[in-house]
Amino acid sequence: MADAPATGGGFPAQDYPTIDPTSFDVVLCGTGLPESVLAAACAAAGKTVLHVDPNPFYGSLFSSLPLPSLPSFLSPSPSDDPAPSPSPSSAAAVDLRRRSPYSEVETSGAVPEPSRRFTADLVGPRLLYCADEAVDLLLRSGGSHHVEFKSVEGGTLLYWDGDLYPVPDSRQAIFKDTTLQLREKNLLFRFFKLVQAHIAVSAAGAAAAGEGEASGRLPDEDLDLPFVEFLKRQNLSPKMRAVVLYAIAMADYDQDGVESCERLLTTREGVKTIALYSSSIGRFANAEGAFIYPMYGHGELPQAFCRCAAVKGALYVLRMPATALLVDEEKKRYVGIRLASGQDILCQQLILDPSYEIPSLDMPSDAPVSNLPRKVARGICIISSSVRQDTSNVLVVFPPKSLEEEQITAVRVLQLSSNLAVCPPGMFMAYLSTPCTDAFTGKKCISKAIDALFSTKVSNDLEDHLEKNSEENKESVKPTLLWSCVYVQEIIQGTSGTALSCPIPDENMDYRSILESTKMLFTDICPNEEFLPRNSAPKYASDNDSDSAEALYST
Repeated sequence: MADAPATGGGFPAQDYPTIDPTSFDVVLCGTGLPESVLAAACAAAGKTVLHVDPNPFYGSLFSSLPLPSLPSFLSPSPSDDPAPSPSPSSAAAVDLRRRSPYSEVETSGAVPEPSRRFTADLVGPRLLYCADEAVDLLLRSGGSHHVEFKSVEGGTLLYWDGDLYPVPDSRQAIFKDTTLQLREKNLLFRFFKLVQAHIAVSAAGAAAAGEGEASGRLPDEDLDLPFVEFLKRQNLSPKMRAVVLYAIAMADYDQDGVESCERLLTTREGVKTIALYSSSIGRFANAEGAFIYPMYGHGELPQAFCRCAAVKGALYVLRMPATALLVDEEKKRYVGIRLASGQDILCQQLILDPSYEIPSLDMPSDAPVSNLPRKVARGICIISSSVRQDTSNVLVVFPPKSLEEEQITAVRVLQLSSNLAVCPPGMFMAYLSTPCTDAFTGKKCISKAIDALFSTKVSNDLEDHLEKNSEENKESVKPTLLWSCVYVQEIIQGTSGTALSCPIPDENMDYRSILESTKMLFTDICPNEEFLPRNSAPKYASDNDSDSAEALYST
């Protein structure tokens, strides 16, 4: 967890350390998750690596911040650092500018004291599947020795017709669900059996079984269908379709609006996510459900990979802003960076986090951006009690049109408790997000979800309120919203070239898309090297595969 305000730099040039050597294979600016994974992968591939960050903590746009530091990170003041005196260099320099991806920041309420006991994730709401690649990378790289997880033991709840319902995501859950009619249970059983048969055949390989329906494999024409059409063919009710589409397959956009849908999910994609979801249940013996969450917040993940990179020889310097890019004008390529200390560092490959604006060498640096970036509206809340009695950590899904008819995107809410060391006992953190095309629409959806889940009437005396709440029927009382921050984040696309820009936190619930983009960047840098091979992890005395896997999960 970061423990200092989110402002970098600010030192006189003479107070910055001198870096030796002055030439590296790879230089990375910013310690977000993609940059940290790339640093670990490049160091494991034998590259010399320098990794700098203007902040006094790891994580950049993927940080976990003490709540008092959040406002200065979301709304940074313009930098007034003096221009450094450059060191002698044969390369020309182009000024490097940073921009904040955050806008429309609105805060309400008062943070309960002690405020530093609350930790805010910049990437929330976000989870890891027990069986996803992020977990495998932690195991392969040795990062599993530096981070622990707890399960989201409350599972997933679906908001439907003004109430919350548990998501029946397994045979046992379907059987126990008293809100489902017998016909709904039978159809859902049949659907999951059909999908599981396809997953089993696909895992065994097409050569091991014949083609066609008899083999259990779904026909290609079904796999290429919009997933919502396939679900309709299985006679699933609208509520059960919402469960599968938005709470298990994690579709973001209204799948019933086929013509207007921003991102229409195919059956192939939906089944792939269901396979990941299913394989995550039961992977760790003591973990309940499919999802886990890092203790102390998602900012622990970049730190874990940075430690792996450091073990392999990467050099780390925090509080070190980059002020300019060094250019070989003859070859039209970037060849290094100028630091706030005035020192020039040369490199073969330069990688920057997405807050840096990389000037094109073929057009003016102030040229307009051709494509408008996507956006995601986010919210962070402190609430007085759980949305569900006797539940600590839980995911809530609002399908499209569940809050209002005009709602075209899903809203997801992740409630976290003190057992993750992100807030004091007796209180809860809640993260919300929804993709949006404009700030007004996105923030409106977030506000409606907050109103649906929480009571905004705050007692003047918090202690009196908590005491009163404990005496009432908690099932019928909404949690009280004590503090909230709602804002909009741009989703800036990563770039390739002589200076690479890493992906930014996206609208997804997991890291699959971000890690896929990160692997592609690594292939550009090291085309003949394996991405974080298993033997790249440092050796520990207690290492073996099963122990390392279980060590991820904290009971």
